Parts: sequence; C-alpha cells; structure tokens
Amino acid sequence: MLVKQLTVGTMGVCCYIVSCEKTKKAAIIDPGGDEDRILDYCSRNQLQVQYIINTHGHPDHVCGNGRIQEATGAQIIMHAGDAAYFSDPRIKDYFSSLGMPESPPIDVIVQDGDVITVGEEHLQVIHTPGHTPGGICLYNPPHCFTGDTVFVGAVGRTDFPGGSTEQMMTAIKTRLLVLPEETIVWPGHGYGGSQSTIGREAKTNPYF
Repeated sequence: MLVKQLTVGTMGVCCYIVSCEKTKKAAIIDPGGDEDRILDYCSRNQLQVQYIINTHGHPDHVCGNGRIQEATGAQIIMHAGDAAYFSDPRIKDYFSSLGMPESPPIDVIVQDGDVITVGEEHLQVIHTPGHTPGGICLYNPPHCFTGDTVFVGAVGRTDFPGGSTEQMMTAIKTRLLVLPEETIVWPGHGYGGSQSTIGREAKTNPYF
C-alpha cells in the first residue's frame, strides 16, 4: 500500500491518500480541507478514488467529504456509532459553530472487524471509541491510521460531547497496543510528529 500524508485545513488535519500500486485504486482518509491539493495529488498519480473514509465524525475531519465526493464519485464510509451520533440534530447544532461544511449522507456503514478493500489492499476497521462514539482506526500491516485516538506522544481529547476517557484508554490498551511493535502510527493530527510506531508509543507516550 502506498501512503501519502497531507496536512490540510485550518485545523491541521493529517489526511491520507492510500492506494494500491498495482490497480491505482485509492481511498482518502479524513479529507479535512484543501480539497484541491488532495484532488491534484490523485490526478497527477492517476488514482481512481473509490472511498472517502472518516476515522470519526468531527467537522474538521469530514468537511472535505462533499467536494471530494462530487469530484470523484467516491462512497463515504463511517462507523455506525458516529454515523448515528453525528446525524442527531442536537449534535449537529453543537458542532455547527465551527463553521465547517457538513458531510453528505454516509454511503457505507462499517462495524468493528469489517474490511475495506482498495484494489488489492485491505484496511481492517478497528473500533476505538472514546474521542467519539464511533471512532475507528484502520489497519493494513505495517500501517495503522489512528485518527484522533493516538497522536505522537499524546491521545485525543475526550471533553467533547460523546467523549469518554475510560473507553478511549481501554480501546488503546486492548486494540492498539497489542499490534506488532513495528506498526507505523499515522495520526489524525501531527501535534507531536507526523508518524511513530506502536512500540515507541508504548514506551514513551505519557498517557499510557
């Protein structure tokens, strides 16, 4: 799997364009702005974007969904927990203050353990609630896209509606720290760095 990391939008989201080298099929993970840059990379590399995958439903991670879908025809994928949670009018009103575009309707609902196929590559869905109810990580050895669950040297905040510190720490310890030490951590924001490994985080992340 080929991985391109782009820092996009006003909130510095780490967007990932992942592609199958053989088939040129691709998925875009968390298009949080700067859609022209994302689309330009896909065009220059002749990628056919099949999916837009959101690691969670916060506006800074989904605000580019509409523009990317309009340009590519890609299906939008989100975990069932966040698809339901962020469709609640009260939650929409809370986050609308950020002034970012809402996502169009979700096309594909996933659950823990589901596999998203991109060409000849596969992304396993790992449900990691805590930052949001339906937060997910995406695993394709040796890559793990951790969204806002794990950053380099930090973890996602849990003080937004729907957050839970207990759920997040349980998910990290039971779902992520059990992955091989050499697994590459690709975070949802580059606050402490653009990438790490599970082994390094297990040893040095103060939140663990």
